[in-house]
Amino acid sequence: MANMVLVETSARHLHVTQEVLETLFGEGYELTKKKDLSQPGQFACEERVQVIGAKGSFPAVSILGPVRPETQVELSASDARSIGVVAPCRESGDIAGSGACKLVGPKGEVELSEGVIVAKRHIHATPEDAEKFGIKDKQIVSVKVESDGRSLVFGDVIVRVSPKYALAMHIDTDESNAAFAKPGMMGEIIAD
Repeated sequence: MANMVLVETSARHLHVTQEVLETLFGEGYELTKKKDLSQPGQFACEERVQVIGAKGSFPAVSILGPVRPETQVELSASDARSIGVVAPCRESGDIAGSGACKLVGPKGEVELSEGVIVAKRHIHATPEDAEKFGIKDKQIVSVKVESDGRSLVFGDVIVRVSPKYALAMHIDTDESNAAFAKPGMMGEIIAD
């Protein structure tokens, strides 16, 4: 089949600014790389923080590096509901008016008035990938996945094109569970 893309599950995590990192872990603190992620330059960190909502919390949520210009917490819809956070479905970086929570680290805490989202399912593609598949930046496509008894078509998948990306589709844990996704699952891009 043509137009196949690796489908990866993105579990709950957060991205932090240097200022928030230092508030949570101490002045001059730097992130500790645990492992590289599929997107070039991105990595999972050893550092974890507590994410607290109105009804509950997650005690050890992973930080992804490197530091960013804005702090952003990415949860599944089930995660957000379970801790009492109203988190809209948004593209990464679109945090204006999004959900609120408290972050607690070993050295301090931060109240976020916004920054919690359910990440919109998306495909990272290089310009070469996009040309090969006949898709473009910000295009909305569907992706068909085959699994044992739970095959489905993901609609409303946004394409993000940059020479800094590696080809992969990212879905959250709710979506992954719905499709019985397993490591190495591939999806067929269907341009709408």
